Amino acid sequence: MADKPHQNLAIIGHVDHGKSTLVGRLLFETGSVPEHIIEQHREEAESKGKSGFEFAYVMDNLAEERERGVTIDIAHQRFDTDKYYFTIVDTPGHRDFVKNMITGASQADHAILVVAADDGVAPQTREHVFLARTLGIEELIIAVNKMDVVDYSEDTYKQVKEEVQQLLKQVRFDTEDAGFIPISAFEGDNIAESSENMSWFDGPTVLESLNNLPEPSPPTDAPLRIPIQDVYTISGIGTVPVGRVETGILNTGDNVMFMPSNVGGEVKTIEMHHEEVAEAGPGDNIGFNVRGVGKDDIRRGDVCGPADEPPSVAETFSAQIVVMQHPSVITAGYTPVIHAHTSQVACTFESLDQKLDPASGEVAEENPDFIKAGDAAIVTLRPQKPLSIEPSSNIPELGSFAIRDMGQTIAAGKVLEVNE
Repeated sequence: MADKPHQNLAIIGHVDHGKSTLVGRLLFETGSVPEHIIEQHREEAESKGKSGFEFAYVMDNLAEERERGVTIDIAHQRFDTDKYYFTIVDTPGHRDFVKNMITGASQADHAILVVAADDGVAPQTREHVFLARTLGIEELIIAVNKMDVVDYSEDTYKQVKEEVQQLLKQVRFDTEDAGFIPISAFEGDNIAESSENMSWFDGPTVLESLNNLPEPSPPTDAPLRIPIQDVYTISGIGTVPVGRVETGILNTGDNVMFMPSNVGGEVKTIEMHHEEVAEAGPGDNIGFNVRGVGKDDIRRGDVCGPADEPPSVAETFSAQIVVMQHPSVITAGYTPVIHAHTSQVACTFESLDQKLDPASGEVAEENPDFIKAGDAAIVTLRPQKPLSIEPSSNIPELGSFAIRDMGQTIAAGKVLEVNE
């Protein structure tokens, strides 16, 4: 299995445009979900009066999500094509889950944007494309879904395609890198096999397009970085921090440091999927034990790195942000919460340095008095307590963040420079 290169794939798009159904269909068509499981889901969906949700249920296996018919958490699912094995980062479409979307999409190499043929470009379609662009997703496959609802009309498809192309131009997404496919995730048209209902379309199916994606270069040449998700005490082993290796390689016997807690030691054991391993690389979710590091020494939000190249801790940092929504305006002195990798730290806007033209990225105004929804800007932020964060140009995996306030995502950003 592991001899195929790995890709992380985000599925993005507006709520109810059929993302979960597409994911369920992909898992089903690649044999990752057996037929009888789909059958069970079908019966359950019908019993809840949600007939047609069976593929979506494959992903939304949290009971609460089924009741609401909404994707909440980022479920990770794996499936194989001839060339790659994919982990789907199923990114929720609902507004209040944009934070998950940001932490999810930042882990994705490529994305499928799902746009419903009967609805076209919707508010979150815009937002997600914008975020995908900000967070460095390289290739976009645009699946124009629900073609069965519009009687497989070529005109409707062309209309939606035109709309999406306009949107991509606005955010400077290279439309050359975007492939469009008319599909029905529910009926299975153009997912694994070319659809007889759309003989007018001669492009690749979704699975063929996924096979054609360029291979991502593994982030192993960057120094080791593991944002810590949780810290456990396990009898017989001791303190076990758990996290996902974002960059670099961790070996037993390595000397590591946790920042900003500023403690460290030698790695005694590494465990993955309840088995002991000698080394772990990018994308691996691991638990590991470090000699001399106790449960109270480290916490969620710390980042583990090599003792001789420890993660940087920001006194202040400059960042490029995109304000997605804010009821009024943002000025210097505003202190929302920054969500970066696994940490959440209140940060004060120390200064607004430049306002950018969101379409071209060029400077529109130096030292603006305020910024508001829709603006892009370069700002200087001061964390209220120590925060380990890296410039996006060095370690993109630890260089993107979301800004949250009043229970919603205000902005997304990437770190330009860290003043340690």
